Amino acid sequence: MHKLHTGFSLILVSLLVLVGCGGSEEELPHESSEQTPAPAQVDASVVVEEQAEPLNVMISTSVSLRSDRRLMVEGETNLPDSAQVQIVVERELSRVRWQSRTAVSDGRFSAGPFGSGSGLPDGGYMVRVQLSEASVQPVAVQKRIGEKGEHLAGELVSQSRHGLGQVATYSRRFLVGDEPRRTRDQVEVH
Repeated sequence: MHKLHTGFSLILVSLLVLVGCGGSEEELPHESSEQTPAPAQVDASVVVEEQAEPLNVMISTSVSLRSDRRLMVEGETNLPDSAQVQIVVERELSRVRWQSRTAVSDGRFSAGPFGSGSGLPDGGYMVRVQLSEASVQPVAVQKRIGEKGEHLAGELVSQSRHGLGQVATYSRRFLVGDEPRRTRDQVEVH
C-alpha cells in the first residue's frame, strides 16, 4: 500500500509540475505582449482609419436643351457611388429655380428635365451641383467622405451653411437662346 501511495504521490507531483509549466508558458506570451502592448496596436489602427486619404472632389457637367426647351443636366464625378447630390437650375433674371436630387452611379449622374411645361425662356442660367451633407448620405459614402465630410478636399469643398460639416459645390453658368448676353465670363451658348 505504501508503494501505491508513493506511486500516486509521484503522479500527483508530476501533474502539478506540468500544470505549473503550463502556467509559465501562458506568462511568456503575456510578457512578450507587454513588450509590444496590444492597446497601442488597436489605437494605431483606429488612427489609420480616421486619417483616410483625402478625396479631392471633381465634378463636371454638360447641359442639353430638349426639343420642348426643357433642360437636362448630366455630369461626371469622382464622388463615391450612391452619393446623394442635389442639382439646381436657376434663371439669373428672375431667380426662379428648379431642383432635383439624384445619386451618383459609376461616376456619373443625371437629372431633369428642368423648366416649366412651356420650356425655358432665353437668357442666362446657373446650374449648381451640391453634394448633400454627410449625415444624409448612405453609410458607405459616409465611410469614404467622413461623418462630417472631413475627408473631402479641393476647391469645390466648403463648410455647409447649417454647420453640418463640409460639402462640395460645383456651379456653371450657361445661356439659352440665340441672343447671348454681354458677359466677360466663359460660358457656352446653346
